[in-house]
Amino acid sequence: MLRPLSVGEILDTSFSLYRRHFGALATVSLVCTGLPLVLRLFVEAAGGLFAHLTLALVYFLSLVVLSLIATGATVFIVSESYLGRPLTAREALMRAAPYMGRILIASLLMAVVIGMGFLLIVFPGVILAVGLAVAIPAVVLESGQSASGALSRSWELTRGARWRIFGLGITLFVLLYIPVVAIGGVMAMLIPRGAAVGFGAASTATIVALAIGGVVQLFIYPLFYCVLTVLYYDLRVRKEGFDLELLASSLQTA
Repeated sequence: MLRPLSVGEILDTSFSLYRRHFGALATVSLVCTGLPLVLRLFVEAAGGLFAHLTLALVYFLSLVVLSLIATGATVFIVSESYLGRPLTAREALMRAAPYMGRILIASLLMAVVIGMGFLLIVFPGVILAVGLAVAIPAVVLESGQSASGALSRSWELTRGARWRIFGLGITLFVLLYIPVVAIGGVMAMLIPRGAAVGFGAASTATIVALAIGGVVQLFIYPLFYCVLTVLYYDLRVRKEGFDLELLASSLQTA
C-alpha cells in the first residue's frame, strides 16, 4: 500500500524503479532520443546543420515529436510499476503517442510562465518552477486533463509542500546535473576553438562530444521523470488519500 514518503524515500523509490525497469526505460529513451542523436551526428559529420537545412529540419521535428512521446511513455512505465502493474516499452510508447499535443502545450505554457517569473527576478521563477513540477505527470495520468488544467492541478497539489519539493530539486540537481556539467566542461576543454561552429563539417572532437552528451542524456532523462512521477503520487497520497482510494478500488475489484 502507498504511503507518504520523505525526500530521501522519494529518491530511493525513484532509483529503485529506474533499476527495476531499466530495460523498458532505456528502450524508450534509446528509440526516442537515440534516433535524433544519430541523425544529428550524421548531419554534423556531413557539413553541419546550415549545410543541410532539410535534414536539420527533419532532425528538429523528430527530436520534438520523439521527446514528447518519450516523456509520456516514461511517465506511464514508472506510474504503472509504482502501482504494481508493469508496462512494456512498446505498450508505453503506444499509450503515450496520443498525449503528444497536450504534453507539448503544457511544456510550452510552463516555459512561458516560468520564464516570465525569472524575468521578474529569480525568486518568482523558482516558486513557479516548483509549483508546476508535477504538471507533466498530471496531464499524462489524469484522464481528460487539459494542458492548462494540468498546470492548475500541479499548483494545487504542490501547495504547502513547495519547500520540500525545492529541497528535492536541489538534491536531484546535485546528484544528476553537476556530473553532467562536469562531463560537458571536460569535453569543452578537449574541443578545439571554432570546432563547434555550425558552418562546415564538425571536427572529430565535436562529434565525440555530441555523442557522449547524447549517451549521458539517455540515462538522465528517464530518471528525472521517475522522480517527478513518484513525487506526483506522493502529493496525491498526502493531500487526497490516494492510497485509500487505490485500496478501495482493489477491494471492489476483488
